[in-house]
Amino acid sequence: MFELIREDWRAYEGDICRQGLWVMVVYRFGRWRYNIRQRWLRLPFSLLYRLLKLASQILTGIDLPCETQVGRRLVIEHFGGIIISGDTVIGDDVVIRNGVTIGLKHTGIAGAPVIGNRVDIGTGAKILGAIRIGDDVAIGANAVVLKDVPANSLAVGVPAVIKPRKLQE
Repeated sequence: MFELIREDWRAYEGDICRQGLWVMVVYRFGRWRYNIRQRWLRLPFSLLYRLLKLASQILTGIDLPCETQVGRRLVIEHFGGIIISGDTVIGDDVVIRNGVTIGLKHTGIAGAPVIGNRVDIGTGAKILGAIRIGDDVAIGANAVVLKDVPANSLAVGVPAVIKPRKLQE
């Protein structure tokens, strides 16, 4: 847990005022508590996690449950209105901006997105359903992504249109 928090600290450039860092610390703590095998020992940590998660939701407007599988160095660039499903898988070095929803397409129907590494998710984007987002993808602001996006692509529009990404050299 502490090594991951150190990486998060570096990803947020050591700025304690960035709300995304607060959320990541609470998330890492929530994941860590599952390592405590005895239920009665884990119980006080679970209660503390629930209180910290509620406080972080109220203060930041970000819902990142500890059931979500998050890779290393997730950066939540701007806070507010971010909802991430507990079934979602997020890779390394992903950037998320405000107003993003990542999760189920329909209530009660399983299947959340799997997001690759080095994905840049624009403001207000919605990524819904049992889809895969490849590595090195950029998702435009307010895009609604309902189908798989291959690696090195750009997804823009409502519903999202997939275009090859021209990487700058």
